[in-house]
Parts: sequence; C-alpha cells; structure tokens
Amino acid sequence: MQNEQLIDHLFRHQYGKMVSILIRIFGLKNLEIIEDAVQDTFAKATIQWRKKVPENPEAWFTTAAKNRVIDLLRKLDADKNRIEKMNYSASAIAFNNLFEKEEIQDSELRMIFTACHPKLDAKDQIAFALKTIGGFSSSEIAAALLLKPETVKKRLTRAKQTVISKKINFELPVKKQLKARLHNVLEVIYLIFNEGFHSNHNKLLVRKELCGEALRLTKIILTKEEFRCDASYALFALLCLNSARLGAKVDENFNSIDLKNQDRTKWYLPLINLGTNALEKANGYPDYSTYHIEAAIAIEHIKATTFQDTNWKQILELYKQLEQHQENTIISLSIAVVLIELNQPQEAFLIIQKLEPEALEQRSYLFYGVKAKYYQCLGKKDKAISYLNVAIENVPNFAEKTYLIKKRDALLKV
Repeated sequence: MQNEQLIDHLFRHQYGKMVSILIRIFGLKNLEIIEDAVQDTFAKATIQWRKKVPENPEAWFTTAAKNRVIDLLRKLDADKNRIEKMNYSASAIAFNNLFEKEEIQDSELRMIFTACHPKLDAKDQIAFALKTIGGFSSSEIAAALLLKPETVKKRLTRAKQTVISKKINFELPVKKQLKARLHNVLEVIYLIFNEGFHSNHNKLLVRKELCGEALRLTKIILTKEEFRCDASYALFALLCLNSARLGAKVDENFNSIDLKNQDRTKWYLPLINLGTNALEKANGYPDYSTYHIEAAIAIEHIKATTFQDTNWKQILELYKQLEQHQENTIISLSIAVVLIELNQPQEAFLIIQKLEPEALEQRSYLFYGVKAKYYQCLGKKDKAISYLNVAIENVPNFAEKTYLIKKRDALLKV
C-alpha cells in the first residue's frame, strides 16, 4: 500500500513533466502515443517496485522517460537525423539537457499555455489541461468540473482532434494573447488544488500531492515576470493559506476532521505568512480577482483563534462579493452554511430551496449535508437524519462517508 501511495504521488508530480518533455520532442500530433508511453512507465513502476523501491524514485522515472523517448523514436520510424529536424529540437538544446530543471519548467509552461490555446473550444480547454498537465482521469475531471464522465470524454476527444486539425503549436502565447490565456491557466491550477484539498477520490479526502503540484505550478508561473499579476499572486496566496490547514484536516487514520474540531495549532505558520505576503503583492495591482476574495475568506478563518470566534458576518459579505463575480451552486451552499452559523436558518432555506443537487453531479452529497445542517439547526432531528442518510448514500469518498455516518449516529443517540 505504501508503494502504491508513492507511485501515485510521483505520478502526479511527474506526469505533466514527462508529457511536456515528450511533446517538446515529438510534437502535439503524437500526443496519444506520448500519453500511452507515460502510462506504460508508471505501469512498469507498479510491477517492478512491488519487491523493492529504487533509492531515487524520481531519477528512475527520468531514466525511464528517456528510454521511452528512444522507444517512441523507433515506433515513429525516426532515423538518427530526425531529432535534428524536429521543432523545438535537440539541435538547439542537447537531448539530455531537456531533462534538466530549467528546461523541464520551460516545457511545462509551454504545455500549460498550449492546453489553454484559443483555437480550442473554451469548454474543452480546461478538461484537456487537467488531463495533460495533471494526469487526471475522466472521472476526476468530471468531479472537478461538475460534469458527467461521458461529457468529459467527448471534450477530450474533441480537443485532441482540434490540436491536429488546426496544427496548434507547442509554444508560449504572444503578449497580446497572454492575459486571456493566463486566466484559464490559473483556473486549471485552481481546480487541481481543489481536487487535492477536498478530493472526490473514493479513499482519500486530502491528496497532498495534488495540492503540492498546484503550488509548484503557480510558483513556476511567478518565476516569469510577464506572468506576474493580481490574479497569479492572489491564487498563490489562496493555495498557501489553504495548504497551511492540510495537516489538521484528517487524523492519523485519514478520517475527516471538520473546521469546528480542527487543532488550529497544527496550521502551518510559514505557509500562512507566505500566503499573507503574496496577497499583499496581489493587492498592489489595480485589478481584483475571485482569488483575492477566496484568500480573504481563508484569512478570516485563520485569524479566528477558535471556531466560535469566527467573524461569520465578514465571511458572509465576502461570499456575497464572490457570488457577484461567479454564481454557482457551491458558492450558494457556502452562503447557506454561513447563514446557519449566524442563526439565520430561514434565510438559508430560501437559498437551499432554489438549488438542484443534480447540478453538483458527484458532489450532490454536499447539498444533502447542508440540508441536514439546516434541519438540525431547527431542532428537527428526524429530518436532519433522513437527509444525512441521503448524503451518505451519495458520497463517493470513504473518509467523508465515515464522517457523515458519525454525525448521523451522534444524532440518533440524542
């Protein structure tokens, strides 16, 4: 099991790197072959590492990636001169140097911005980016985007066809296209982090490797002066502030701990300071993004020494600001929860009754959980229990299911 977790961690950490490097060598037209090669590498690790994990797993993957490059050359009937003829070729950059840190980062940046190319349908871009950069499966993308897996598969197929038919290049955008492309790039990173922070995975509630990848990708963005802006700094602030709380979200058995019962001494101060400083930099720009508002909400939670000390009125105002920028079911549910905390259940109900749980797809259990909280606030125990049962039936995550069962059982004993 420990080896499986290591491979999963490295898969998330290495997948985007390996795909980016191979695409830089072979071009986007060979994307499917490249993805197969990367999958083969990890499948090989799963088998070979059962008996013994290599001393340096990342180095093993780098070597395996290089070997797969050679295999791909043979598959594509490439002769020894092919490398010299390729776009972004090893004639300009020595082959081995493509695996050095700076060149990997450059390849990853190219991949991130290529995935968010304006020639791709706007609906397809984010799904395509999550697949190529984060190695997300169709079901994971569906959970992140609140879509059906079949819809995601269609979007991925369409995106790959567009890449080939419109001959999209593997490159960074020109200056006039930068702002629009950067917006989507940051959204992809945000979604990668969210899947790590509150995962839809059937076993793990928190997936630190995804949170770490999102932080790493944002740091790569910020290394380039032309990508530094209000939104990129604000996103980095938000990711740091939320990452600071990861250690308190689950216990040693990976069971969920809600915000009310978290040990706040486990919140990681260096990340809090880093996030606060990044938000100050973001505030130095004239523009204002949704990441600013979410970071401000995170700071309100961090400022409270106990759950009871939380400034729910300020958080409500911030969520209302967020709703003005982007209306969606998750934000509406969050507002309802805050209203319940402010002992305003009727106002919360007015919001809840307008929502459709189907809009949340795999996360519909959140709707039923909030409805249970509403009835518990009114003292209607039986109603609360019935909605908790519906939430338990719909939740895909084992840790979350266990948490909801404990909540229900506690109500049954009252």
